[in-house]
Amino acid sequence: MVDRIIYQLQNLSQSYRDRVVVQIERLEIFEGEILALVGPSGAGKSTLLRLLNFLEQPTQGLLRFEQSSLNGSFPPLEQRRKVTTVFQTPVLLNRSVAANVAYGLKVRQQDKKAIDQAVAAALERVGLSKLAHQSARTLSGGEAQRVALARALVIQPTVLLMDEPTANLDPYNVKLIEEIVAEENRARGTTIVLVTHNVFQAKRLAHRTGLLLEGRLVEIAPTPTFFEAPTDPRTAAFVRGEMVY
Repeated sequence: MVDRIIYQLQNLSQSYRDRVVVQIERLEIFEGEILALVGPSGAGKSTLLRLLNFLEQPTQGLLRFEQSSLNGSFPPLEQRRKVTTVFQTPVLLNRSVAANVAYGLKVRQQDKKAIDQAVAAALERVGLSKLAHQSARTLSGGEAQRVALARALVIQPTVLLMDEPTANLDPYNVKLIEEIVAEENRARGTTIVLVTHNVFQAKRLAHRTGLLLEGRLVEIAPTPTFFEAPTDPRTAAFVRGEMVY
């Protein structure tokens, strides 16, 4: 079976004024995979996620999503709605937990009964059913991140982008979020791109792992190969912990 490509990047760059932040010669992301992107702070990982979520347009180069080539334009709304992001710091509305999770479905003008059922299932999935009517602003960091994850998953995205989703969380919430993400990938075949500083998290979750340095993709390989037999000496140094974050 041939892996189907969902994203294709070629000679893609993103610059802010005169500073090149991302410069990717070639990257293909496959349907249904979990791809982890690791690298030091300032390597361009979050900028790359913003490009993949169509929040920014690249300065130059090819960005293809599904079968659409996006040259200087954003994809139509129907395609943009297939991609969502869970950020490191969740931004929650000053509403109840349930209302936060329901927001994306309401924007899509779904039936109220269907929304209520989907929200209840999503909150049960992240272990927050008992907090459905509590103000989202009163939650702990781990609970807030689980609300953000439920809000992303309830719309059943084709692609889930995650930017340091478990940074600064306690081990219980890290484990729970990782289990939910892995199950989402297995059950629905959701494509997941995970930016993380946690190399152990990449080992646990990712099918492939890539290293970004100074905006460039140094190496990408199946996760066992990436960590056990990297081909680039910079990757080997990173894996050994010899590179400063």
